Amino acid sequence: MIEIAPHKPVLIAGPTASGKSALALHIAAQQGGVIVNADALQVFDGWRIVTARPDDHDLGLASHALYGHVPFDAPYSTGQWLRDVTPFLSGGQRPIIVGGTGLNFHALTQGLAEIPATDPALRSQGKLLSLNDLIDGIDAETARKIDTQNRMRVQRAWEVQQQTGRSIADWQDSTPPASLPLSDATLITLDVSTDWLNHRIERRFDVMLSQGALEEACAMLEVWNPAHQSSKAIGAPELIAHLRGEISLDQAREAAIIASRQYAKRQRTWFRSKHKDWHRYDISSTDMSTGLSFLP
Repeated sequence: MIEIAPHKPVLIAGPTASGKSALALHIAAQQGGVIVNADALQVFDGWRIVTARPDDHDLGLASHALYGHVPFDAPYSTGQWLRDVTPFLSGGQRPIIVGGTGLNFHALTQGLAEIPATDPALRSQGKLLSLNDLIDGIDAETARKIDTQNRMRVQRAWEVQQQTGRSIADWQDSTPPASLPLSDATLITLDVSTDWLNHRIERRFDVMLSQGALEEACAMLEVWNPAHQSSKAIGAPELIAHLRGEISLDQAREAAIIASRQYAKRQRTWFRSKHKDWHRYDISSTDMSTGLSFLP
């Protein structure tokens, strides 16, 4: 039984298609509050159906914020999201913050070092270096803290050190306090069975197609650019490839479903590692009317 106080922020994390939005709406219906998006892709306009943003019916059931407020061709960072969500933490309606982007929750509850973005030319330079050359270009403290077999992490550390003159370890050590400490929120991570989730993922993509996902892709075809952050929405590249005659619709559907399942697996791994202090909640086998205790 998870006790939910009416004036305490609620954080709901979980893998894609696990029922986060339904749980947020249930809590809002019982106690009120504004549902605030913590998903890295639902912030963009242009891909409402493919990213599973709330539809008009859900928007009419509760107040929602930070959905579709960023142009589809604009960049958007965790730091920007943190600045956007901060006003909802003080005053007004109690926030119910929901999403599947673990880094957003980590930044909100643990703090975020505002490291400057890497210059594209420097990133290109780093890609030409060997892993050993990259390791040689970072400080010993950082090398001890990161997985030096993970090239992506090593290159990121190398880029930060080259661009800022400070090690990534130094940046992380100077991380400001959390905007919302863990103790000040009700923390819920949805933990569902793999079989149940895989079935949900498949069914949800079919619903997206019936709701007009292909037509949405048609509307985005002329402005499609795989370099846009919004283009990382699962289902978008696959449907665009179909519209360009590269694959059949069945192939696009299958590829999107597989990509969603792989993404869900990565999300679950993150949450198991980072959310040890969160309540685990199996929405697939729990009646929400009995699994939660709403305090007066």
